[in-house]
Amino acid sequence: MTPENTPAPAIDPTLAELLASAEQAAQHSYSPYSGFRVGAALRLATGEIVTGTNVENVSYGLTICAERAALVRAVAQFGPAVRIAAVAVANLNNSPSPPCGACRQVLAEFISPDAPVLFPAADGLRSMPFSDLLPLAFDMKLK
Repeated sequence: MTPENTPAPAIDPTLAELLASAEQAAQHSYSPYSGFRVGAALRLATGEIVTGTNVENVSYGLTICAERAALVRAVAQFGPAVRIAAVAVANLNNSPSPPCGACRQVLAEFISPDAPVLFPAADGLRSMPFSDLLPLAFDMKLK
């Protein structure tokens, strides 16, 4: 129940499963500096689910976000032809956590524009198509 005693909005069952995987991945976060524990789960076009978590570094700039960790794992496990059908992000700190700009651009290489991206926002869980999350992704067409 939300603070107003109204039920939380229902989410698609496949996104709920993806969110549960992201929450489980967040349990493994290495975040000794910020305590900001994030997990991400990607559903590939093949139906496989691949997860990742944030891994901090004392220099902060070398920290890797959960979304990029999941994507790197997907490519390492399934090869560079992977395609992402959906993304879920979870934050164990109950903080808004949309994918950052770097993660959005890296995901753009592999994700369908209409793929749903589920993430915690200030007003609760939010889901939107990737193309709405990054409407003008950098794209270089070499011929």
